[in-house]
Amino acid sequence: MTRQELFEQILRKQSFLCVGLDPELSKLPQHLLQCNNPVLEFCKAIIDATHHYCIAYKPNLAFFEALGPDGLRTLTQVLAHVPPGIFTIADAKRGDIGNTSRLYAQAYFECFGFDAITVAPYMGEDSVKPFLTFPGKWAVLLALTSNAGSRNFQFTPQEDGLPLYEKVIKQSQQWGGHANALMYVAGATHPEELARIRELAPQHFLLVPGVGTQGGDLAAVCHYGMNEQCGLLVNASRAILYADQGVHFAQAAGQAARYLQRQMQAILKERGLG
Repeated sequence: MTRQELFEQILRKQSFLCVGLDPELSKLPQHLLQCNNPVLEFCKAIIDATHHYCIAYKPNLAFFEALGPDGLRTLTQVLAHVPPGIFTIADAKRGDIGNTSRLYAQAYFECFGFDAITVAPYMGEDSVKPFLTFPGKWAVLLALTSNAGSRNFQFTPQEDGLPLYEKVIKQSQQWGGHANALMYVAGATHPEELARIRELAPQHFLLVPGVGTQGGDLAAVCHYGMNEQCGLLVNASRAILYADQGVHFAQAAGQAARYLQRQMQAILKERGLG
């Protein structure tokens, strides 16, 4: 899926919502635990309730890998349940030496069929470039994350005075990371830094976690981070998945997704994109 195709989906659905799929067994509604595959039933119900309001799903692989081989089979079934045309991101945060990264890319792009994968840039160019060689696929590079520990390293000044996250964004664009193959993770908990990130990467999409449970503000994210083609995929996970943990969990998830979509629609109209 190209950047233009993503933009067209945003215009069609009047949404730039990405729903994170983080199915934690201890948080699933009790009645689902009687099913043969509670995680699959939960994810399918969430997708059925939310797909009208979002343009992307982001399964967090840890929640599936923790279930062993059955979890990876479940991940395949979850992906098969996603309606055609909706962007899928493997939240895997992979990054290793070149030949290993190539196999990670092959696994998630070709075997599982994801459109994108999150990638850790710490090991540098040769660990990232293999993810950029698959036509129509995306690497989503960790730049400025939403967690509290992001300040441990990501703001550290480099030899040129730039904080590390800025150097990641600037240098990675020299690795073949054009705006149809590379996105950046930019946390909603750092809204003012989004303005600087947008200066450094004016055309690239930003995957923005941290709206909702982590306290990120959607209006601030859009004020600082939106470009002429929106350029944002705003992720919400727990605020949607666990809006209700009873028998009406799916209905509550749909309402939470719709609420965010309505906010996004209003912002797009204000920007002349509605």
